[in-house]
Amino acid sequence: MEDMSNDTGMLEAVRKVHFVGVGGIGMSALARLFLAEGKQVSGSDRAVSAITEALEREGVHFYPTQIAANISADTDLVVYTEAMPKDHEELLGARTQGIRTISYFDALGMVANQYRLIAVAGSHGKTTTTAMLIDIFEAAGLDPNAVVGSLRATTCSNYRKGKGSHFIAEACEYRRDFLSLTPDVLVITNVEFEHVDYYKTLEDVQQAFCELALQVREGGAIIANLSDPALEPIIAVVKEKDVRLIDYAKYVDPLMPITMPGMHNRLNAGAALAVAEFYGVSLVDAKVALATFRGTWRRFEYKGEVNGAQVYDDYGHHPTEIVATINGMRELYPNKKLTLVFQPHTYTRTHTFFNEFVDALSRADRVFVVPIYAAREENTSGVTHTALADAVGKRQVPTEAIDSFDTVVTLLKSTVTPEDVVLVMGAGDVSHVASILIP
Repeated sequence: MEDMSNDTGMLEAVRKVHFVGVGGIGMSALARLFLAEGKQVSGSDRAVSAITEALEREGVHFYPTQIAANISADTDLVVYTEAMPKDHEELLGARTQGIRTISYFDALGMVANQYRLIAVAGSHGKTTTTAMLIDIFEAAGLDPNAVVGSLRATTCSNYRKGKGSHFIAEACEYRRDFLSLTPDVLVITNVEFEHVDYYKTLEDVQQAFCELALQVREGGAIIANLSDPALEPIIAVVKEKDVRLIDYAKYVDPLMPITMPGMHNRLNAGAALAVAEFYGVSLVDAKVALATFRGTWRRFEYKGEVNGAQVYDDYGHHPTEIVATINGMRELYPNKKLTLVFQPHTYTRTHTFFNEFVDALSRADRVFVVPIYAAREENTSGVTHTALADAVGKRQVPTEAIDSFDTVVTLLKSTVTPEDVVLVMGAGDVSHVASILIP
């Protein structure tokens, strides 16, 4: 990870920037940010997508292949996603030409650290909490800058250009990437053992959050559920710092009207309200903003209906997220039968949390499990979607391992009725099921 502390001048000197993997949700937001800063922006990805098409309309020069020739000699900076191997052809081409290459989060920190930065971190709930904060700050007239890890329903964008002094950013713990940020306010929604291809224990995850907490600027605040045992070592390391510790649990209102169901979303709302009050926003006004919050892409996103059955699409890919989302679905549709279409995300996560996935998926009334989304991994454990489906089926829940999205769609169209509700879930490409089902 590079030191970004002296890069304010460097950012001003950048005229042309290229993004390797620009179709990713974080990278596309950053491409929009650099466009808004008046930079000439290009980017590449392995395939055309709705995101890359939108970027082209907005002014990004897009390459649907990833070759060294994409990097012109007059490029000042190349930004890459952490998913890219170090020997990626474009990165090697840039370095051969002496062009600086930095990671997504280093580039984000280069910009965001110049503002009054609110970093929203945590194992779960980051995206929704970040988007809630943007709505609150907009309503309060604070005109924030923001980067969120999804597309806001109100704008269909993952970036907001503002004229205010605040920058709201989603901060991911994977590979300790969030250590490029030096926040004024750090929100920690929760801490759990996750990203098991990088972290080996919960203690390892906690240590990363400790390092981030120590980077909070003097006079700032850390907003967290202070009664959560997993937060204890993080709170302990900042006891001597000049930062306020604010318990967002005190802001959770079980009766406050919000559009997103589930206790997990009330916790997210509580964290957002705590930040709002820290910056002097009226809680009454903040709650009004949350009452009309429309959510984001693939976070309990309503897609439409098929045969009278309501269909939702969700990004959840950890057992805790599955349980929370199913509970929210039960809250919204207490008398409906829940059909869950689930795509496990990465072999390491599926293998490590196999039993927890079985427990979580068994809460549905019917389950279809599609093949594991490999992402960046090889299957060294031998875990399969069929084994997961078999284990869930032994819990007396009708479960099938399905090898193709088209087959899932055909089964759903031929079996669901107005008595059902359908939840498509996973962090890979399983959202295509919802898109095919509800064109």
